Amino acid sequence: MTAQNRKKLGELLVDHEYISREQLQEALDRLKNTDKKIGEILVELGYVKEEDLIEVLEFQRGIPHADLDKYFFDPSLAELIPENIARRYLAVPIEKSDQGKLKVVMADPTDLVAIDDIEMLSNLSVDPLYGAPNQIRSSIDRLYGNDDIDISNIFEDFNLEGIEDVSDNQNEEIYEEEEIREMVDEAPIIKLANYIISKAYQKGASDIHIEPEDSKIRVRFRIDGVLKKEMTAPKSSHRALVSRIKIIANLDITEHRVPQDGRIKMIFKDEKLDMRVSTLPTIKGEKIVIRLLAQNTNLLDLDNLGLSDYNRKKIGQLIKKPNGVLLLTGPTGSGKSTTLFAALNELNSPQINMVTIEDPVEYQIAGINQVQAKEKSGLTFAKTLRSILRQDPDIIMIGEMRDQETAEIAVRSALTGHLVFSTLHTNDAVSSITRLIDMGLAPYLVAASLNGVVAQRLVRRLCPHCKEKRKLEKTDLKFLDNPDFEEAYFAVGCEKCNNTGYDGRLAIQEIFEIDNQVKEMISDNLAKEKIAEYAKNNGMITLKQDGIEKIKAGETDVSELERIIY
Repeated sequence: MTAQNRKKLGELLVDHEYISREQLQEALDRLKNTDKKIGEILVELGYVKEEDLIEVLEFQRGIPHADLDKYFFDPSLAELIPENIARRYLAVPIEKSDQGKLKVVMADPTDLVAIDDIEMLSNLSVDPLYGAPNQIRSSIDRLYGNDDIDISNIFEDFNLEGIEDVSDNQNEEIYEEEEIREMVDEAPIIKLANYIISKAYQKGASDIHIEPEDSKIRVRFRIDGVLKKEMTAPKSSHRALVSRIKIIANLDITEHRVPQDGRIKMIFKDEKLDMRVSTLPTIKGEKIVIRLLAQNTNLLDLDNLGLSDYNRKKIGQLIKKPNGVLLLTGPTGSGKSTTLFAALNELNSPQINMVTIEDPVEYQIAGINQVQAKEKSGLTFAKTLRSILRQDPDIIMIGEMRDQETAEIAVRSALTGHLVFSTLHTNDAVSSITRLIDMGLAPYLVAASLNGVVAQRLVRRLCPHCKEKRKLEKTDLKFLDNPDFEEAYFAVGCEKCNNTGYDGRLAIQEIFEIDNQVKEMISDNLAKEKIAEYAKNNGMITLKQDGIEKIKAGETDVSELERIIY
């Protein structure tokens, strides 16, 4: 700043003859007994207008102003300036650049003490802008979680580019609750619903949680497998927001007492989004969870899942067997469906008839016949599977082996020349054998039909821009139980990864290949522990071992593997 630019706001106003020296002194006297800023007091006294302050700062001194009502704040900005400092100086951060600059909206952008303090605390160069004090206070409340989002202000004149609603529910019905219909049709609610979805998409979220609380709505995104609070909205908007989402998901807005499931299809910036919507009545109102499934995702390729070379080769061999059963196992959210569809995508060709049974259909892939099972309507997995067998299939994918009847038909299909893919919920690969037998399958059928089991988990990938190598702690070394290395990369956090230290996820796997010896052990109904011991002695890489290899490669860290394994 030049010497002229270093002048305080009051002096600038005197220099440009907006106020007299006496008026400035009167404002300074009042300043001693209040936490307000000089500009705010001068406006209250009627000596200047808000427009005067903007003119002096923007046109005379080149300091731009910002209309904070049109900003939505990234929660990570709150970590750069402590709340007490933001309130003391009436300053709120709005943007951090790749060049190490921080845009800060201030009630007095000529306050060099405030700028110096913020630069030292944030370790960034401050680019000051002028903002109305009341807007700054409101923005501080929103950023630091002390107030609800004012929907009408934030979304007024907000242009959400690229969203096109292509759901089938275009014709409005007349519902009993006319009051809800009126609220739903208001622009702020429509923009809020669209904004939440677009923000989740832009951040790479897999799920959106819209949860009613006592006095507000909490909105959380699941990003890289971890839930994080993103925003709040007034409780008064809850009913209309839920109804808006129900309408575009083709659900019944008059039903609040039972759970409902639906779908939304949208186009965002030329990419098709397919969303599964689930509602759940709670004591504080209906909760909504939206799962985002991008249709143009490049994840449906085995080479993009972060598999080790060994596991990639093993899976490639298992999926190309002419018949038999291949199971993917793991908890909900471990990427089982993504891996299965990546395998189907690799096998997809005009010479092969593939049919899937799913509930619901997650990824829609050209060239594959996909069937939506509907248990409530009587279209069960077992009944659908029987029908599919009359459709001359080569490969069958069953979304989940849920019961004995489905499992038996799947196994017998494999024995009659079909290749069958499916999923189970077990902790490790070998436990799948016990689960199938517990479901009522004869051990000899399991032994004869099963080709292999892939147990899978997803770990967060270290951000390549900020990961840091350091010595392992004793507790880390004890967990790893591996003398091969003493150092590893750890998560740090930077702007590119939103200060999480991680960027995306990758799969760790345990591939249990069923050879003739294992088939004999299954037929003899030997204990799971003996089968697992044999598999490990014959080269099976466990989930933990695969994870350790990814730690060695600097792809993930110890705390992430420990979180997933335990």
